[in-house]
Amino acid sequence: MPGAKNFLKIPRISTTFPRIIIRTLSTKPIGNLKSTLEINRRVYQPDQWTNVNPRILSFLERRIHVQEHHPLSIVRQRIVKFFGEKYRNSKGNPLFSTHDSLSPIVSVEQNFDSLLIPKDHPSREKSQSYYLNREFMLRAHTTVHQAELITAGLDNFLVVGDVYRRDEINSTHYPVFHQLDAVRIHTKKSLFGELDLQVMEENPPALEESTHQSYHTLEAVKLTEQELKDTLVGLVKSLFGQKVKYRWVTTTFPFTHPSWELEIFHRDEWLEVLGCGIMRHEILRRCGHENAIGYAFGLGLERLAMALFQIPDIRLFWSRDSGFLNQFHNDMPPGKIYKPVSLYPQCSNDLSFWLPGTSSPDSFDSNDLYDEVRSVGGDMVEQVHLHDQFTHPKTGRTSLCFRIIYRHMEKTLTQAEVNDIHEKIGKTLVEKFSVEIR
Repeated sequence: MPGAKNFLKIPRISTTFPRIIIRTLSTKPIGNLKSTLEINRRVYQPDQWTNVNPRILSFLERRIHVQEHHPLSIVRQRIVKFFGEKYRNSKGNPLFSTHDSLSPIVSVEQNFDSLLIPKDHPSREKSQSYYLNREFMLRAHTTVHQAELITAGLDNFLVVGDVYRRDEINSTHYPVFHQLDAVRIHTKKSLFGELDLQVMEENPPALEESTHQSYHTLEAVKLTEQELKDTLVGLVKSLFGQKVKYRWVTTTFPFTHPSWELEIFHRDEWLEVLGCGIMRHEILRRCGHENAIGYAFGLGLERLAMALFQIPDIRLFWSRDSGFLNQFHNDMPPGKIYKPVSLYPQCSNDLSFWLPGTSSPDSFDSNDLYDEVRSVGGDMVEQVHLHDQFTHPKTGRTSLCFRIIYRHMEKTLTQAEVNDIHEKIGKTLVEKFSVEIR
């Protein structure tokens, strides 16, 4: 365990970004990125880790979570209001500060190491996250800002922002979505008042308890857990109504222990709405808190907004169509749901190709394909899934067939338009992955 003078140094690259300015500095193709990038006067040199593409970078300046009357902004404001009313300081001001303009470009150290995420964790792989290069990436969760804000002296805060993950294509997944994270840190005085109770064990056992971290006293853990759960149940009741059914599910996160997920019974099924837990003491210790205990939670704004307003497709959040956006306003009454502007028909095309040589299906990462499909087809692509797989008994070559379903959110697509996009996707796959279209 590092001493006080050896705290983890977090690079201060998460400054506020009122506007994202992206310039290309060369035209030499490097991986998926065709030029060296300058983003807000900082130059990023692509290398073998680079896997961002121009389409993903185009989302950096949208900032729809703070766009007035946007459904994601409405959910954000309701959560901020809940914490502002529940927690106030001695002067009557909101105790929790809110940070919704932190840069989405972070260091790999921030995204993983500052949160104790193991070196072999799958989320570090290029197939899961978006990298500018070996050292910098687009944040995969807003939890990345915990260490820098705690080190800056904040004990109670909310962080809201866009996060980026390489993922499958369907109505509930998108490479960009939005999270809200929160942290609350207690000292002995703020937790116990004048009671003669301790937050930290004087001689913690070497082995960690299954119920709590060995550093913390059981009294501190139980009181913090009670406050955390009471707060979050109050939050979901404020969003979904006082009669909402809920349940706690024990889970595991690298940066909290114990950890839980909160589920609500919504539209005849259990829906997971957030994850939370008691912060790992190592994180607090690295940030200068030797004798404190804290809780943290994180939730997805899209998941909540889709449930609250019954929005059927995650792509709608990125629509500029007034027929969608005009249905929402900041003071809209609870219970109001989205009404489809129109139900445009789907178009479905299959794309079959041979993998290079005798490559196995395991060597082909579907997330690479999804990225290229999105880059070419944009939001006209509604779903992509593996439809069929075949290995030739004589040649040993493997063929994959992906079914791509197209549907525009604002107009009816013609089959000719779809065929043109489909052909471009096929040519891109041939160029990028050396596959052979069947």
